[in-house]
Amino acid sequence: MNSMRFSYYLSLAMLLTITACEHEYTPKQRGYYRISLPERKAPLQYQNEDCPFTFEYPSYAKLYKDTVFLDTVPDNPCWMNLELDELNGTIFLSYKTMNGKQDLGRLIEDAHTLSYKHTIKAEYINPISIHPKPDVYGLYYDVGGNAASNVQFFVTDSNRHFIRGALYFRNTPNIDSIAPVLNYVKEDLARLIGTVSWK
Repeated sequence: MNSMRFSYYLSLAMLLTITACEHEYTPKQRGYYRISLPERKAPLQYQNEDCPFTFEYPSYAKLYKDTVFLDTVPDNPCWMNLELDELNGTIFLSYKTMNGKQDLGRLIEDAHTLSYKHTIKAEYINPISIHPKPDVYGLYYDVGGNAASNVQFFVTDSNRHFIRGALYFRNTPNIDSIAPVLNYVKEDLARLIGTVSWK
């Protein structure tokens, strides 16, 4: 009887020991990393003797001349990139000199085509007419969803100058995770577009 009782308690102790060591799985909620946005300071002024335009850009951006475009030299020395290192993004700016209205239609169509290439992933593409100054107007493409670029735009004077811009982030497109950064950069893009002046 004692050996039976001993076996019973030993079996019970082993069973409790085995079940006590199992970890209960608790699912974790999905979340995103906290994003630290750079402090807004006075914007910087872009001026270059070789480029017939000026604009203001955020102080947290680093401006680089675009020296390579698809393994070739860019068409114009006024192509540039605004690197948003803290936000893991880039604003690509390209400039074209126009020879009157005949070039305008082609450049607008190119900008439209490049913006609508994001249709595959975009939930919507909303072209918004912009006219910040009497001699500066264009279109701002607000691209919704998980598109590679959520902002595309162009501004022109309709006669000689044409600037096209696009914002890209260096990560897998996920609108839920980039929304705070995107909204932050959109404010600075509005300032950039609104301060474009032709020389």
